[in-house]
Amino acid sequence: MRRLLALRQEQKLTTRHVRLMAQSLEVTERTVWRWLAAGERDESAAAEPGARAQSKDRFSVTPEVRRLLALWKGNVAAVHRELTARAARGEGAPPPSIPTLHRAIRRDLTPGERAGLAGGERAARKHDVFLARPRGWRNQVWETDHMQAPVIIDVEGRARRPWITWFTDCATNAITGLAVTPVHPSRESVLAALRSAVLREDPYGPFGGLPEKVRVDRGKDFLSRTVTAAFDLLDVTVEDLPAYTPHLKGTVEGLNRAVEGMFLAALPGYARQPRPGKRPSRPKDEVLLGFEAFTARLLVWTRWWNTEHRPAPLRGRTPLEAWQEDPTPLRDVAVADLWTFTLEDAGTRTLTTRGIRFRKRDYVGPWMTGQAGIQVRVRFMPHHDHRIEVYHAATGRYLGPADLADQATEEQVSAVRRARAARARRLKKDLEASQRDRYAAVNQPEAPRRLGTLTTAQAEAELAQTADADLAQLALPDLLPPAAPPADWRTPPSLAARSTPGRLVPALSEPAPGGPTARAADTAEDGDA
Repeated sequence: MRRLLALRQEQKLTTRHVRLMAQSLEVTERTVWRWLAAGERDESAAAEPGARAQSKDRFSVTPEVRRLLALWKGNVAAVHRELTARAARGEGAPPPSIPTLHRAIRRDLTPGERAGLAGGERAARKHDVFLARPRGWRNQVWETDHMQAPVIIDVEGRARRPWITWFTDCATNAITGLAVTPVHPSRESVLAALRSAVLREDPYGPFGGLPEKVRVDRGKDFLSRTVTAAFDLLDVTVEDLPAYTPHLKGTVEGLNRAVEGMFLAALPGYARQPRPGKRPSRPKDEVLLGFEAFTARLLVWTRWWNTEHRPAPLRGRTPLEAWQEDPTPLRDVAVADLWTFTLEDAGTRTLTTRGIRFRKRDYVGPWMTGQAGIQVRVRFMPHHDHRIEVYHAATGRYLGPADLADQATEEQVSAVRRARAARARRLKKDLEASQRDRYAAVNQPEAPRRLGTLTTAQAEAELAQTADADLAQLALPDLLPPAAPPADWRTPPSLAARSTPGRLVPALSEPAPGGPTARAADTAEDGDA
């Protein structure tokens, strides 16, 4: 730029020089001419062409502007109106124009700050820079998470969105194990996924073994007493990450995003599929996948991810190739021990002739013959009430399973579920009716006025119906007053006043009533009556 200024002072500057400078800087020729004019007025403008001139009176973002930006969710026009109204009340200097205010905010605030003032910390985090962890070695660190699949499937005639719980190896990006549930997952889902992750069997290929560490995100299922006890018995460290920090477990979060675009989006019943019309909805003739079919397809995709997919961080290798190239020794655990460690402990019980009493129900098994009287330890899978696993209390030896005695049939269970659903619908309807209040619309400041009037007869009838349903009001404690106590008892005055005169209770020293003489006397009195 200084060379062009020198040529201009020597009157040797041509349009060709300006055109070449504009092409090299990728700006217009008009911009170059404006920079030349600014450079003739100020030498600093020649050193930094295009930079705005510094001025002591230039408007800068103040703490008050930042607070207003947070109040109005990043709306600069609203902030300008607020500043103008305050200036009119004499509470500050008049604000600059809206373009100047926009320029000052873009100049003085970073994109992350502007996003945070408008949308909070989660929006600001999208503009942060995160470091990548070293790849490490296989089974050094696993990450786990729940994910609700955006796919609607058919579960016993009802449309539901299933949940996926899986474990991933951070060094190889391999899916070591997973579990699928039709409804919201629980600690049982975590334990099932953990067993499939540790066992090096199909359908997960050679992946598995015990990891050194597992990262979780403060989920109550992952931090439950049963799951933490299982990790402790397996000698696995649990790293509890702070809340709202998905970037600290980027491997499993990346898997959650990848499975939707690479697999779930192509399934029937995909919930985020663009639909035509103003109010998009699912086609009525759409055939949904069943739970079994969805699980089968997910396992096929998991096998493809582990054996054929080549993630970018692995530099052209599949997770299987990265796993097999790693010479790190694996820690395996026996299937029986793994099953024991991933069960919830319910303490000791005594085996009786009726079996084992657990949660007010009896459990029996064919191995119990001749074992009544021994002390056993009960372990069970959470929410699996039909069976428990029994171990010897002293030696810890596995004795066998015990099934629920007198288990209801599927027809009975279905009938109970239908009755419970009907009762829940009636209760929901009653609650909605009781909370459906209407108020009068107003166009002037006034107190809220509730709508809905009742006649005196309607109010009395509804109150009478409520009183009839209240068992405490139906009770009549004084209908049959207590009998009078014996004469030799020291009776409180309150009880003596309420007792029935003439009905004496026999003393403790007298023979118990009900003998032949007493029954004969009672019969004679009844006959005379």
